Amino acid sequence: MLYAFLAKGFEEVEAIAAIDVIRRAEIEIYTVGIGSKIVSGSHNIPVFCDLDESEAKIDDSVDGILLPGGMPGTLNLENNETVNKFIDYCVENNKLVCAICAAPSILGHKGILEGKKAVCFPGFESELKGAELSSEFVAVDGNIITAKGMGSAVDFGLNIVEYFKGKEKTAALRASLQCPR
Repeated sequence: MLYAFLAKGFEEVEAIAAIDVIRRAEIEIYTVGIGSKIVSGSHNIPVFCDLDESEAKIDDSVDGILLPGGMPGTLNLENNETVNKFIDYCVENNKLVCAICAAPSILGHKGILEGKKAVCFPGFESELKGAELSSEFVAVDGNIITAKGMGSAVDFGLNIVEYFKGKEKTAALRASLQCPR
């Protein structure tokens, strides 16, 4: 199971597009509201989350996490104890860690991107401590998937699907979405 953490000020398209693609692939993913089950994004679109942060549990069922960007959503995620515990658990247990837009900066600040290929929203590159910066819109390095921003949200989701379901299932999903390659 995956957890997508949504904090006040998250970038709506980055979160919802990726979550939608992941659910279409029949991968279990729950939205987790930081501070409330209803969280408003950076463009004041409220989203009703599956869980609030007190309901998200760290155990063997956790396969990974998704961190959308946006401001101040990224800062709100980075400053949240629950989110940091999940990041640490996933890193320590080689689970999937996905971040898009400004959110890869959280991983950079924690030293998780050291020696890893990564990408972020332009202007945040200096926050990716030790990363090998990629020119791609989505960078995959082992269990770390990062993406540039809203325009790459569907491809970000498809790369997460590929991590779990492989190239063939992802290609079929990509075609059904009419998503160019």
